[in-house]
Amino acid sequence: MLRCASVLMCLLHVLHTVLGAAISPKPIIINGTYINPELGKYHARLRTLARSCLEIRDKHGVTQDGMYILSTASGTYYQAFCDMSSAGGGWTLVASVHENNIRGKCTSGDRWSSQQGNDQHRPEGDGSWASTHTFGTAEGSTSDDYKNPGYYDISAQDVSVWHIPNDEQLSNWTSSAVLRYHTESGFLRDTGNLYHLFKKFPVRFGAGRCGSDVGAVSPVVFDTGDKDSTADLYGPSAGGEFESGFVTFRVFDSDRAAMAMCSGVRPTQCSPQHYCIGGGGYFPTSDQCGDFTALDRSHTHTGASRRLTESAVLLFYR
Repeated sequence: MLRCASVLMCLLHVLHTVLGAAISPKPIIINGTYINPELGKYHARLRTLARSCLEIRDKHGVTQDGMYILSTASGTYYQAFCDMSSAGGGWTLVASVHENNIRGKCTSGDRWSSQQGNDQHRPEGDGSWASTHTFGTAEGSTSDDYKNPGYYDISAQDVSVWHIPNDEQLSNWTSSAVLRYHTESGFLRDTGNLYHLFKKFPVRFGAGRCGSDVGAVSPVVFDTGDKDSTADLYGPSAGGEFESGFVTFRVFDSDRAAMAMCSGVRPTQCSPQHYCIGGGGYFPTSDQCGDFTALDRSHTHTGASRRLTESAVLLFYR
């Protein structure tokens, strides 16, 4: 019996020693230096988690373009590309509109209009402009449609827009850009971002009329290109239907079909389908339904250039 008691005491002593050692914290920093340098890098990375690239720039002085991890207000982590060098930096890539088949009208892949066909019973189409549904990847945003949680979570005042050739690698985005510009007007100040803007001004067939029901318009500052080169991208005849040097959101054509965005221009006539993108789920003229609407109508001399139609449209917030 004494031997058993002795053995039991020994076991308890060993357990106490082992468990005590297991819960004793070990130092990870000595004299201000991480014992494991990789752990130090990881902790530094965690400290840059923020709601936007602007917050990373302002809080941590980051000036390098690249991929960063961001967090939404609810704690959802996601990867986003930060443009930290254009016009003061702090721009967060939140979405891209990529036309996978310009001849396919409201077919599979047309996430920014409708993937369910041209249907008058689905006037908003897929509704991606005003939904929290996300898709794609940041690095693949020139090869497929993309939308991250920042699209609806980040509070922004301005946008930056890049037109980048399809399938271009991230490292070449800036140098290969067909068109780049940004706003400085703070036009998103009232709504906070495009998600809320399109909630207020839905991209829906019949929700407004040409000319009188524009959602938002802002002058732009060109980073690549200018007013004349922008007009040239949309074709020789379309230039008489808009004014270059602006970006416009939520417009209607003469048939009351809705389009989400007119990149680099603001309409002065009622044929925005020749130079605006995105849209609702129904166009009375069926061959205009799709992410790039009727930008391919080259046989009417109103079609956009292939440089434009074969490029993805990247949307940034700041």
